[in-house]
Amino acid sequence: MTSATSRPAAGETPSPRPGPRPKPAPPTGAPVRVTGAQSLVRSLEAVGCEVVFGIPGGTILPAYDPLLDSTKVRHVLVRHEQGAGHAATGYAQATGRVGVCMATSGPGATNLVTPLADANMDSVPVVAITGQQTRPLIGTDAFQEADICGITMPITKHNFLVTDPADIPRAIAEAFHLAATGRPGPVLVDIPKDVLQEMTSFSWPPELRLPGYRPTTRPHGKQVREAAKLIATARRPVLYVGGGVIKADASAQLLELAESTGIPVVTTLMARGAFPDSHPQHLGMPGMHGTVAAVAAMQKADLLVALGARFDDRVTGQLSTFAPDAQVVHADIDPAEISKNRRADVPIVGDCKEIITELVDAVKAEKDNATREVDLAPWWAQIDSWRETFPLGYDWPDDGTLSPQYVIERIGALTPPDAVFTAGVGQHQMWAAQFVKYERPRSWINSGGLGTMGYAVPAAMGAKAGVPQSQVWAIDGDGCFQMTNQELATCAIEGLPIKVAVINNGNLGMVRQWQTLFYGERYSNTDLGTHKHRIPDFKLLAEALGCAGLRAESREEVDAVIQQAMEINDRPVVIDFVVGKDAQVWPMVAAGTGNSEIMAARGIRPLFDEDDV
Repeated sequence: MTSATSRPAAGETPSPRPGPRPKPAPPTGAPVRVTGAQSLVRSLEAVGCEVVFGIPGGTILPAYDPLLDSTKVRHVLVRHEQGAGHAATGYAQATGRVGVCMATSGPGATNLVTPLADANMDSVPVVAITGQQTRPLIGTDAFQEADICGITMPITKHNFLVTDPADIPRAIAEAFHLAATGRPGPVLVDIPKDVLQEMTSFSWPPELRLPGYRPTTRPHGKQVREAAKLIATARRPVLYVGGGVIKADASAQLLELAESTGIPVVTTLMARGAFPDSHPQHLGMPGMHGTVAAVAAMQKADLLVALGARFDDRVTGQLSTFAPDAQVVHADIDPAEISKNRRADVPIVGDCKEIITELVDAVKAEKDNATREVDLAPWWAQIDSWRETFPLGYDWPDDGTLSPQYVIERIGALTPPDAVFTAGVGQHQMWAAQFVKYERPRSWINSGGLGTMGYAVPAAMGAKAGVPQSQVWAIDGDGCFQMTNQELATCAIEGLPIKVAVINNGNLGMVRQWQTLFYGERYSNTDLGTHKHRIPDFKLLAEALGCAGLRAESREEVDAVIQQAMEINDRPVVIDFVVGKDAQVWPMVAAGTGNSEIMAARGIRPLFDEDDV
């Protein structure tokens, strides 16, 4: 894998600390005397941490002194702790390794709450290290004191308050282990200032003490065989693929399962890229803004094989009406997800890579022993009819303004095949999921479960730190962009030349769409003023933050400005795409309705009849 500090692509700004990817330190032998802060930095080096996104402050300051001397850990000084957290997530999503962020106590730590909740919802391996008030002052409402362990308990996989400096190596080793194994997730390590200052002994590796933590990775063979029987006899099966397939690095195994069975595949918002968009068996994204073929196939299926997916409400619509005739095989590494929303006929707990590998063999054995193989041709004929009748598309605005879908489609078409895309939440996110073609895993990074505005820019910053050889694009909305664009200054100074496409429609687009459809076009507080008053002027703002600022307002300008952005690699680039204000995301399943009521345009109409299959 490529290091955050390895040599960048030709023409790009070199990383401040070039060098090979650091490897975990070997056992240190006899303990050495160090401060708690030195023990922390040595522990980070030993677990292979490459980059830390953070901001120093009073209680974490002792840790920053030895960090200055580290030749293995790069620190990226962000402009807001929220940016540090999202950057750690972007790094983790792009690389598959643990992302790390650091903050001081009180407001510094609480500013990490949103990124930690985001990482928790999307199962992203992140370790957050926070300073805490000295041990005698804990619980006294001291200056910049906050019970960050209590605050984050519902939104982290685990957290630690380290009260003995001798425990620092073990806490860091356990935090990284917990974050990366089983169902990945965020872990917080809170360390009081006096613990960082106290002398202690450091030795590596520490003994992990995690009683009861034994994630199941190997699936139960009987359950796999039961699933294979259902797959071999189903007439209308669908492979329902979630983000867990990407987390398990199981895309190759998924491709083998799909091609060996001939079953159609849908990939959720978190699984875009897990299965190639160009593959003829791929139906696209299911759910609220999924393709009609994907939504209809799931609704009409007689078998859903859910792989690393959690039957999220944005996929199922009204749960009681979702896929009424389907039996369910549910495979997930987290036993708590099995039958949480939809009862599983065959539950399989384990790592997706191991499950799919065993499923391939089990299905082959079933087919070899079958006297007659099920013909999926009628099912594919129906699916192809839906694909032909209801393809993804868009109309150009009647007033002659620029189409946002066209902008995103052209970005996807012109960027190199190894490009990575990030997005926040809203219309731009859905269009990026729909109109960019994803052929490989970890090329699409977004805030899926929590739906966090302001995610795209810092996530792109983290992704670029993790995969510096790849072109990284943040596709953002003008509302989201105004929440965290200060991290562009970080990118400019740290040599992280990301590209940012601001889809500037002058308003909070998805909220306005709902106001159009469900609130009688009463546009209460959704006009941002970026159209009418050009406040802020994104081109000038970009330049003020050390970036190149570009703008496109017509169809004729789009390709040229994208090419211009791709030729600038010595600093970040921001393109202000001024687009129409009334473009809407279609198809759409309105919240609270069933997937059979999917809208292709204004007005609810069923897109398929009960006797279609």
